[in-house]
Amino acid sequence: MDLTNYRTLGKSGLKVSPLTLGAMTFGEDWGWGSTPADSEAILSKYIGLGGNIIDTANIYTKGHSEKIIGDYLKKTAIRRDQLVLSTKFYCNLYPGDPNSGGSSRKNIISSLENSLRRLQTDHIDLYWMHAFDPFTPIEETMSALHDLVRSGKVRYIAISDTPAWKIAQSQMIAQFRGWSAFAGLQIEYSLLERTVEGELIPMAQDLGLGVMPWSPLRGGVLSGKYTRANKGEKQSERTSLEGGAEFDERTYQIIDRLAEIAGEKETTPASVALAWVVSRPGVTSTLIGARTMEQLDQNLSSLSVVLSNDDIASLNELSAPVLNFPIPMILNRASHLAQAGTTVNDVPSLVISLAPQSIKEVY
Repeated sequence: MDLTNYRTLGKSGLKVSPLTLGAMTFGEDWGWGSTPADSEAILSKYIGLGGNIIDTANIYTKGHSEKIIGDYLKKTAIRRDQLVLSTKFYCNLYPGDPNSGGSSRKNIISSLENSLRRLQTDHIDLYWMHAFDPFTPIEETMSALHDLVRSGKVRYIAISDTPAWKIAQSQMIAQFRGWSAFAGLQIEYSLLERTVEGELIPMAQDLGLGVMPWSPLRGGVLSGKYTRANKGEKQSERTSLEGGAEFDERTYQIIDRLAEIAGEKETTPASVALAWVVSRPGVTSTLIGARTMEQLDQNLSSLSVVLSNDDIASLNELSAPVLNFPIPMILNRASHLAQAGTTVNDVPSLVISLAPQSIKEVY
């Protein structure tokens, strides 16, 4: 597999690479990240290898990320329409102004105009609601986004970091009113964050949203730079964002297994961790962040990693999540209650003691 093994995003006809280049590290305005020159070099290599989707947000490096991308496209011969430019609204860049954040019609439109200005383009290919806004009716958000799609300033819409029930409500409202529906879902997903497998990923699969995991390496925790040997040592300026540099035993067991598999396959732990996410059901394109060219190369190498069934099973076992009710009951008991010893879609079941053991026992 490589970057040109394009996939359609959800139920849309939008084709995207299996790895999306995340631009949160473009710019040093947060005290860490890439210089504009290094960011442009990363962009050049990714696009040169056939990568076609670049993801940013209005808040990334205080808007500088969008500007770096816009400046790069302006001065190169790259055809704008060969790329899928992906950015987000919701985050507030203006302290003291409550209307410059969230998912209200007012903020969506003003955020879009500012993103278009920084990106130096007349349209956004994929426009994301960055997070759930409990203060704005979802009808207002969906109506405003549909208007932007009809205007041509936005091609597709998508959603990130929102409860499954609210996304389902949004999709149903869009369907019944004939409005544009969300094509993609961004969620945190990695070997250290699998609770999304309870409701968010099954919801996305059922309602036609392509899943785009973010932080597949858990902010670098699964990159290979953190080991038992350097426990507690600061490895980057982002360490504080990820909760420090010392982890629990379960995390170290996953890190150890990643290193073991990486050694067997002559690759890196980061590549193995990414390959696991890329292979998960429902995943369309996985977000990668690269502050350096070396990090980009490591991330891209994940596309050539082939995990065996045993590799996947061992990682699944070590990283098994604790899911919220009623998912454990549905997964562990419902098949027995409903199927009465039969096998349906390869899911076997037992005849449990509470159920009749023969037809003669039924009243």
